[in-house]
Amino acid sequence: MFNHSFLFYGIACFALILIRYFLIAGGTYLFFYSPVGQLFANPKLASSQPSWRSIQRDIMLSVSSAVIFGLAAGLIVTAYSLGKTVLYTQYQQYGLWYLGFSYAIVLVLQDTYFYFTHRLFHHPALFPWFHQGHHRSRQPTPWTSFAFDPLEAIVQSLFLLGVVFLIPLHVVTLIAVLTTMTIWAVLNHLGLDRLPDSFPHHWLGRWFIGPAHHSIHHRKYRLHYGLYFTFWDRLLGTQDPQYKQQFEQHRLRNDK
Repeated sequence: MFNHSFLFYGIACFALILIRYFLIAGGTYLFFYSPVGQLFANPKLASSQPSWRSIQRDIMLSVSSAVIFGLAAGLIVTAYSLGKTVLYTQYQQYGLWYLGFSYAIVLVLQDTYFYFTHRLFHHPALFPWFHQGHHRSRQPTPWTSFAFDPLEAIVQSLFLLGVVFLIPLHVVTLIAVLTTMTIWAVLNHLGLDRLPDSFPHHWLGRWFIGPAHHSIHHRKYRLHYGLYFTFWDRLLGTQDPQYKQQFEQHRLRNDK
């Protein structure tokens, strides 16, 4: 099965990543930006429809990101075929408990890596080179979810490359991490108004990044740098205090 060249794996992974992007991002966009999707929208936060030009720009950036992530994935498959990674396929090797534990650990590490690299990319000296293309979408949509600038895509792919050589992961766990990353990124870029006001405002939601939380980042560049969790934003003072106040007001209303 694993007897092909790096180029073969790279092209195959690029195609799979691109298909996944169009299916998940495109399907989510068609649903939430359709008349049916409007039923879930928050009328208090209604905003204008994104321009087709903005969507085209996001798709073009996403295709270039797919090339970079495809090459990284091709390198991972090639290294695995040569026995150079610590990926494994027999769950008995570490036990069932380790599947969930390693999944959680990788998400926490990825969130930490993303927070600090993302925040670094907002430095004025780096922003035009690493992150400006992504922020051309002031009103993000699911199409924006994978629209990394090429240099940022390289940096983010390095995390996945490092993980497979450092942390033993079942192949299914790695796929689960990649699936979570894709779905989470799409949901985070739904837009400020595409879900009910109650969606992020509950005892659990305050710890997770959601579309409202991330949409603020596209409007206020110096806030909300996390990927999955609000932990680092809360700890390091980069969470919008008004967002927290909005959560507390909603909680008090529900407690009455």
